[in-house]
Amino acid sequence: MMRVGVDFGGTKIEAAALGASGDFAARIREPNPGTYDAAIRLVAELVARVEAEAGAAQSVGLAIPGSPSPRTGLIRNANSTYLNGRRFGDDLEAALGRPVRLANDANCLALSEAADGAGAGAASLFGVILGTGCGGGLVIDGRLVEGAHGVAGEIGHISLPWPSAEEAPGPACWCGLNGCLETWISGTGFQRDHEAATGRAWTAQAIADAAREGDVQAAAALDRYIDRLGRALAMVVNLADPAVFVLGGGMSNVAELYDRLPDIVARHAFCDHWEGRIVPAKWGDSSGVRGAARLWGD
Repeated sequence: MMRVGVDFGGTKIEAAALGASGDFAARIREPNPGTYDAAIRLVAELVARVEAEAGAAQSVGLAIPGSPSPRTGLIRNANSTYLNGRRFGDDLEAALGRPVRLANDANCLALSEAADGAGAGAASLFGVILGTGCGGGLVIDGRLVEGAHGVAGEIGHISLPWPSAEEAPGPACWCGLNGCLETWISGTGFQRDHEAATGRAWTAQAIADAAREGDVQAAAALDRYIDRLGRALAMVVNLADPAVFVLGGGMSNVAELYDRLPDIVARHAFCDHWEGRIVPAKWGDSSGVRGAARLWGD
């Protein structure tokens, strides 16, 4: 069975065809044009191109920022704000001439990694995207938990837990609130915190590299980042207690996370002995497109 997945990212759109064994039969990426109508046209074009290469697909699924409202069908909560308030699913179905399924990109990462990735075989998994933004998705017994209103796992727009006086009320978030986790533990949040402390407008990669080379201010920023991420994951433990956390997005490539986070989570989790795992996504930045292809099930 051939399935097509599309990962609708802020800077790129990727389409891929997955065969029955989960292998890539075709895969194409193009820059996101950044406007609604052009993006619709590009998605239709990419689906046609991967099907021309791999053969006709039986289903099409999309990983998107934000999510469709179960009540209205309109997209909400997308940091690609031109999607918000639009009937993206309906418009894609019209452009493609077939049904599509949409899900939040972090949900798709979680679904992919639970199926045949870093969390395969785990009874429960929480996936976290730590990139330009921050999102989360929960899978239990192989099934996505989307919640009554389709916002289960939206870790990015929960306040930083156990904040210090210096961390409250926190930076303004694009959602209209202050102190959301997205403003602290996304890659852009890491950069913002470092720049606020040092005046240096460095990339996340540059900060991490400098920390390893002994830069005191960069190391302090990395320490703050890991502590905040650990508190965030401990909060998820207290709510859902997943067996494994799978991290994706650019910050998931910071190797120091995996050695240092467990102690911080254990310190804040409300249990006597926390033994969960924290691992990087097996499929890296392909997890979204792979999860999207799996939205129709087996």
